[in-house]
Amino acid sequence: MSVSRRTRTLLTTTAAALLLSVAGPGLAAPASGATAAAPAAVREIRAPAFNAGGVWYLFQTNATVRVDLTQDGAGRLFGTVSSGNTVGTLREGSVDGNNIYFIVGWNHGPVGRYTGVRGPDGRLSGTTFDLTNPSSQATWRTDRTF
Repeated sequence: MSVSRRTRTLLTTTAAALLLSVAGPGLAAPASGATAAAPAAVREIRAPAFNAGGVWYLFQTNATVRVDLTQDGAGRLFGTVSSGNTVGTLREGSVDGNNIYFIVGWNHGPVGRYTGVRGPDGRLSGTTFDLTNPSSQATWRTDRTF
Protein backbone atom coordinates (compact mmCIF):
# COMPACT_ATOMS: atom_id res chain seq x y z
CA MET A 1 0.00 0.00 0.00
CA SER A 2 1.45 3.39 -0.96
CA VAL A 3 2.09 6.16 1.57
CA SER A 4 -0.58 8.34 -0.06
CA ARG A 5 -3.16 5.55 0.11
CA ARG A 6 -2.23 4.77 3.73
CA THR A 7 -2.56 8.48 4.58
CA ARG A 8 -6.03 8.65 2.99
CA THR A 9 -7.09 5.44 4.76
CA LEU A 10 -5.75 6.72 8.10
CA LEU A 11 -7.44 10.10 7.63
CA THR A 12 -10.74 8.48 6.59
CA THR A 13 -10.61 6.06 9.53
CA THR A 14 -9.70 8.88 11.92
CA ALA A 15 -12.50 11.10 10.55
CA ALA A 16 -15.03 8.27 10.92
CA ALA A 17 -13.92 7.62 14.52
CA LEU A 18 -14.15 11.33 15.30
CA LEU A 19 -17.59 11.56 13.71
CA LEU A 20 -18.81 8.57 15.72
CA SER A 21 -17.39 9.97 18.95
CA VAL A 22 -19.17 13.29 18.39
CA ALA A 23 -22.45 11.94 16.98
CA GLY A 24 -22.69 8.95 19.33
CA PRO A 25 -23.94 5.45 18.63
CA GLY A 26 -27.09 6.74 16.92
CA LEU A 27 -25.05 7.26 13.78
CA ALA A 28 -24.88 3.91 12.05
CA ALA A 29 -24.35 2.51 8.57
CA PRO A 30 -27.43 2.38 6.35
CA ALA A 31 -29.57 -0.73 6.87
CA SER A 32 -28.97 -1.77 3.26
CA GLY A 33 -25.29 -2.28 4.10
CA ALA A 34 -24.19 0.40 1.64
CA THR A 35 -20.89 2.03 2.42
CA ALA A 36 -21.15 5.59 3.70
CA ALA A 37 -19.16 8.24 1.82
CA ALA A 38 -16.24 9.94 3.57
CA PRO A 39 -17.15 13.23 5.25
CA ALA A 40 -16.58 16.28 3.04
CA ALA A 41 -14.24 17.79 5.67
CA VAL A 42 -11.61 15.10 5.04
CA ARG A 43 -8.91 16.22 2.62
CA GLU A 44 -5.79 14.53 1.43
CA ILE A 45 -2.59 15.82 3.01
CA ARG A 46 0.32 15.77 0.59
CA ALA A 47 3.98 15.39 1.43
CA PRO A 48 5.90 18.69 1.33
CA ALA A 49 7.31 19.29 -2.16
CA PHE A 50 9.84 21.83 -0.86
CA ASN A 51 11.50 23.02 2.33
CA ALA A 52 10.59 26.56 3.38
CA GLY A 53 13.17 26.55 6.18
CA GLY A 54 15.81 29.25 6.44
CA VAL A 55 15.89 33.02 6.27
CA TRP A 56 14.17 34.61 3.29
CA TYR A 57 12.12 37.66 2.38
CA LEU A 58 8.61 38.03 1.15
CA PHE A 59 7.66 41.22 -0.60
CA GLN A 60 4.11 42.32 0.18
CA THR A 61 2.36 45.11 -1.64
CA ASN A 62 2.59 47.10 1.61
CA ALA A 63 5.82 45.84 3.32
CA THR A 64 8.91 43.65 3.12
CA VAL A 65 8.90 40.80 5.63
CA ARG A 66 11.97 38.89 6.82
CA VAL A 67 11.01 35.26 7.43
CA ASP A 68 13.10 32.89 9.60
CA LEU A 69 11.57 29.41 9.59
CA THR A 70 12.30 25.80 10.37
CA GLN A 71 10.30 22.99 8.83
CA ASP A 72 9.95 19.49 10.24
CA GLY A 73 9.59 16.28 8.20
CA ALA A 74 5.79 16.51 8.22
CA GLY A 75 5.91 20.01 6.71
CA ARG A 76 5.00 21.92 9.90
CA LEU A 77 6.54 25.38 10.13
CA PHE A 78 7.96 27.16 13.17
CA GLY A 79 9.69 30.50 13.46
CA THR A 80 9.58 34.26 13.52
CA VAL A 81 9.08 37.13 11.10
CA SER A 82 9.91 40.82 11.18
CA SER A 83 9.24 43.96 9.22
CA GLY A 84 11.16 47.00 10.42
CA ASN A 85 10.68 47.18 14.20
CA THR A 86 7.60 44.97 14.08
CA VAL A 87 8.11 41.31 14.97
CA GLY A 88 5.85 38.30 14.87
CA THR A 89 5.78 34.64 15.81
CA LEU A 90 4.28 31.83 13.79
CA ARG A 91 1.24 30.47 15.60
CA GLU A 92 0.92 27.66 13.07
CA GLY A 93 1.93 26.86 9.54
CA SER A 94 2.75 24.12 7.08
CA VAL A 95 3.86 23.12 3.62
CA ASP A 96 1.40 20.78 1.90
CA GLY A 97 2.59 19.69 -1.54
CA ASN A 98 3.43 22.96 -3.32
CA ASN A 99 1.20 25.03 -1.02
CA ILE A 100 2.32 27.01 2.02
CA TYR A 101 0.36 28.70 4.75
CA PHE A 102 1.17 30.24 8.08
CA ILE A 103 -0.43 32.46 10.68
CA VAL A 104 1.64 35.20 12.31
CA GLY A 105 0.82 36.93 15.58
CA TRP A 106 2.39 40.40 15.21
CA ASN A 107 3.57 42.22 18.35
CA HIS A 108 1.38 45.27 17.62
CA GLY A 109 -1.87 43.27 17.50
CA PRO A 110 -2.73 42.08 13.98
CA VAL A 111 -2.81 38.39 13.16
CA GLY A 112 -1.75 37.75 9.58
CA ARG A 113 -2.81 34.69 7.59
CA TYR A 114 -0.47 33.98 4.68
CA THR A 115 -1.32 31.50 1.93
CA GLY A 116 0.69 30.83 -1.18
CA VAL A 117 1.88 28.38 -3.77
CA ARG A 118 5.24 27.51 -5.32
CA GLY A 119 5.10 28.37 -8.99
CA PRO A 120 6.85 26.66 -11.92
CA ASP A 121 9.80 29.05 -11.42
CA GLY A 122 10.21 27.81 -7.81
CA ARG A 123 9.17 31.14 -6.27
CA LEU A 124 6.38 31.49 -3.74
CA SER A 125 3.50 33.92 -4.17
CA GLY A 126 0.18 34.41 -2.49
CA THR A 127 -2.08 36.59 -0.41
CA THR A 128 -2.28 37.68 3.19
CA PHE A 129 -4.94 39.28 5.31
CA ASP A 130 -5.34 40.38 8.91
CA LEU A 131 -7.63 37.98 10.78
CA THR A 132 -8.54 40.80 13.18
CA ASN A 133 -9.39 43.13 10.26
CA PRO A 134 -10.11 41.01 7.13
CA SER A 135 -10.42 44.08 4.88
CA SER A 136 -6.66 44.61 5.36
CA GLN A 137 -5.23 42.47 2.56
CA ALA A 138 -2.08 42.28 0.47
CA THR A 139 -0.43 40.08 -2.13
CA TRP A 140 3.11 38.80 -1.68
CA ARG A 141 5.94 37.05 -3.53
CA THR A 142 9.48 35.85 -2.96
CA ASP A 143 12.61 36.32 -5.04
CA ARG A 144 14.15 33.19 -3.54
CA THR A 145 13.40 29.90 -5.24
CA PHE A 146 12.40 26.81 -3.28
